[in-house]
Amino acid sequence: MLGAKAAILAVLGFFLVGYALAWIQGIRQLRGRQAENPTGPSGWPSLLETGIGFVTNFFDTLGIGSYAPTTSIYKLSKLVPDEQIPGTLNVGHTPATVTQAFIFIAVVEVETTTLIALITAAVLGAWLGAGIVAAWPRRKIQVGMGLALLVAATIFLLTNLRLLPGGGDTLGLTGFRLAVGVLGNFFLGALMTLGIGLYAPCMILLSLLGMNPITAFPIMMGSCAFLMPVASIRFIRKQRYCLRPALGLTLGGVPAVLIAAFIVKALPLTVVRWLVVVVVVYAATAMLRSAARESLLVPQPSEP
Repeated sequence: MLGAKAAILAVLGFFLVGYALAWIQGIRQLRGRQAENPTGPSGWPSLLETGIGFVTNFFDTLGIGSYAPTTSIYKLSKLVPDEQIPGTLNVGHTPATVTQAFIFIAVVEVETTTLIALITAAVLGAWLGAGIVAAWPRRKIQVGMGLALLVAATIFLLTNLRLLPGGGDTLGLTGFRLAVGVLGNFFLGALMTLGIGLYAPCMILLSLLGMNPITAFPIMMGSCAFLMPVASIRFIRKQRYCLRPALGLTLGGVPAVLIAAFIVKALPLTVVRWLVVVVVVYAATAMLRSAARESLLVPQPSEP
């Protein structure tokens, strides 16, 4: 088991290096374009942008998820254009998520075949999803993310009302249940590129299949840690993200993960989830309203 975990973490390190090299190259390209045609903010992220990374990744480490809260904050604060939010989430949250994966894969026991199969499925789903989403126009992204946020809010609501399964006590899946888990994680990986977090849906999926909810942590964090570098590289190459907010997520996120994982023992997470429900529903509504307004902006015919 230790040998398998070491191999998984070694491969994860390889993914992280590839992501880092791609982002460094992407930053150089962006800086070069900004020098030729300066538009928008440049330089290091602001205290607000870094604080968003800290807060969202702190609660992400505790199982709340970071995508829906971050999307909501960006939408409400108008820090990131709607069409750039999916790429900014993937690129900026990757280092913190990889840090989570290293910690939880190392310390939480889970059956190796299940761990590898579900992580692989999520990576393939993200690769497919990122290639599609990165090429979508602004309005389609607004609609997709608005609906994704409503799904996330529903999951939080059902969790708070204890209407979702509590899970079983197994540490892995076999046969038909393994096939269902692989297929489910494939679609969750694809949906992540729209900005809907994988954590809560993955935990629910594994609980429905009878696994111990604790085993969801290395699976869901490992899935995200492997798929996010893959998806991020595609967003970076297409330059469909905002650099400063993404850097803020990274610089604030990694310390937050370490604090949440090693220092914080317990928080009233149900209260936090209720707050997240309210904020996410509002952001989803705002996103869909923006899409509706843009659909009404039909170009007028030019005068002869």
